[in-house]
Amino acid sequence: MIHKEGIPFLGYVLVILLLLVIFSFFLLSRLICISISVFSIILYFFLIFFFRNPKRNFYEIHKKSYNKEIIISPADGKILNVKKIFENEFLKKNCICISIFMSPFNVHVNRFPVSGKIIYVKYHPGKYIMAWLPKSSSYNEHTTIVVETNKGEQILFRQIAGFLARRIILYAKKDSIVKKGDEFGFIKFGSRVDVLLPLNSIILVKKGEKVTGGETKISIIPS
Repeated sequence: MIHKEGIPFLGYVLVILLLLVIFSFFLLSRLICISISVFSIILYFFLIFFFRNPKRNFYEIHKKSYNKEIIISPADGKILNVKKIFENEFLKKNCICISIFMSPFNVHVNRFPVSGKIIYVKYHPGKYIMAWLPKSSSYNEHTTIVVETNKGEQILFRQIAGFLARRIILYAKKDSIVKKGDEFGFIKFGSRVDVLLPLNSIILVKKGEKVTGGETKISIIPS
């Protein structure tokens, strides 16, 4: 299944690549034309792969998390860091930050890690330095979203653009009631998502571990 963000993009790219192949057929040598055609096919299949949107089974997650606050991964990728930081934008306190790096080969759909009410949403313009660098969370283009759970916990998470990511797409709206696992955004090409949790959270993942958005349990917040 192709994500809705990819459909118009894939359409534009297909037209451009077809025109490129047609012009190369009339203006360039046969060998160059074949090379351009092969490159175009490989590139287009990669873009289809990038914009894939696999279905995820959220029923079991919701059932298991009914009596306790289980945090699920908001993105596919690899755990970049698990560390304590001071959050100075909204929470204004020390938190445990779980950073997830998404390479261009990962699914780039972003999903809510918890259910609840969105109480804060803000977009921050910025630079496009490598997403795995610590300073990228402050200097790069990013968004900040805070969801308050039914148990009163405030969970903050951020979409952070990377060197290749040039467009962050955010669907989250303040005061909306959201469900764990539903989409809240999309980042085009390599990027990162941070989740900031209370200090008493039980962390279920470690640095270097691969996670699946909407499925992998990354933390439990004690009742």
